[in-house]
Amino acid sequence: MENKKFQKTSIAALIVSVLPLATFIPILLKITLPDGVRSIWAGANILFILAGLCLSIVCVKNSESRSVLNIISTIISVVLILIVIGIIILALFLNFLQ
Repeated sequence: MENKKFQKTSIAALIVSVLPLATFIPILLKITLPDGVRSIWAGANILFILAGLCLSIVCVKNSESRSVLNIISTIISVVLILIVIGIIILALFLNFLQ
């Protein structure tokens, strides 16, 4: 029973970790979104990244439920977090240069 719970959680973690990559769909279709929609989408992406990271850590923390799927979702979430942190640092740095 416990293993099935972690299996569902790991699948949810992978899905939530990959959802921010849906941002590329409008880019590939050459669709321009209004500013408000882009802001909401960016906020949702950050929430998805944080939720995916939390779910992945919960799954990886338990040695019984640790699997390749959990490790992949954790890596995806960590990479996306690093990208977001890098963008924030770059924005702050460019703001101070002006």
